[in-house]
Amino acid sequence: MLEVFTWLADWSTAQMGLDVNTHFGQAVHFFIEDITKIFVLLYVLVFVISLFRAQLSAERVRDYLSGKKRWYGYLMAVILGTVTPFCSCSSIPLFMGFLAAGIPFGITMAFLVSSPLISEIAAIMLVGMKGAGPLVALVYVLSGMVIGVLGGWLADRFHLENWLSFKPVPAPPACSCRQSIKQKAKELVWYAHHFTWDLIKSIWLYVVLGLVAGAAIHGYVPVEWLAKYLGAQNPWAVPLASVIGAPLYANHVGVVPVIQALLLKGVPVGTALVILMSITAISLPEIMMLKKVLSWKIIGVFLAYLIVAFMAVGFLINAIL
Repeated sequence: MLEVFTWLADWSTAQMGLDVNTHFGQAVHFFIEDITKIFVLLYVLVFVISLFRAQLSAERVRDYLSGKKRWYGYLMAVILGTVTPFCSCSSIPLFMGFLAAGIPFGITMAFLVSSPLISEIAAIMLVGMKGAGPLVALVYVLSGMVIGVLGGWLADRFHLENWLSFKPVPAPPACSCRQSIKQKAKELVWYAHHFTWDLIKSIWLYVVLGLVAGAAIHGYVPVEWLAKYLGAQNPWAVPLASVIGAPLYANHVGVVPVIQALLLKGVPVGTALVILMSITAISLPEIMMLKKVLSWKIIGVFLAYLIVAFMAVGFLINAIL
């Protein structure tokens, strides 16, 4: 199914008179194939996911989790985080809503870790990308889920809620208005379309910039240079990847093309996934927003845990694959 985007890139570069065996031709082919693929996948998948998100409320999540075992709550929070917002900053309002609804702190932390860390859009993009594939996508999702569940358990184990600077206040009950099925479906479709379109308008520039960077790496950056700094023979590659990605702010759809280019250049899977995780799960804007909710102690533990977890995942994956 995704071969149509490769065909489109082949046809476009041929119409431009470009030789795909040249550096410039490779970069342009990479850009055309991925920009068409990403925006089509984005619209279709975000539209479907937004239908689910329209039914979501913090109170409904709380009621569903009440009476369930805590480990079950961690897992459900991670799954919920996988199908919600794409960047770290957009996860925080829902995180605050969960706290206000009285959902246990460890479960909310599992959501906060997993929501920006795992993206089903990124997983699907990795499945269809050269240099990645289903195995890389599966490793990415499973490692992110483990980090999220473990993070929630550790937050409860060490009672980090005692350091909260945010005092949860129960939210008012939601309106239980009755609507016909037809009217409700119509409103859901309207909401999904406008949510998706607004999201694409807000991130399109990041996608294009990410694709330009990915195309440049794919077409021009020498394999020897990447091997020197991010290759398997560099013992500091994984720690370096976790540190250089942390200060940056981007969403998955802008980063995945860069990751694909790195994989095609021979960067080990574990190192590439560490870059993906650190860029999307840690950012300066996220830290500033979290300061309104969490104390500096919790933020420090949160950041330290993520960096150590990313490095552990990177070393483990590189050793296995």
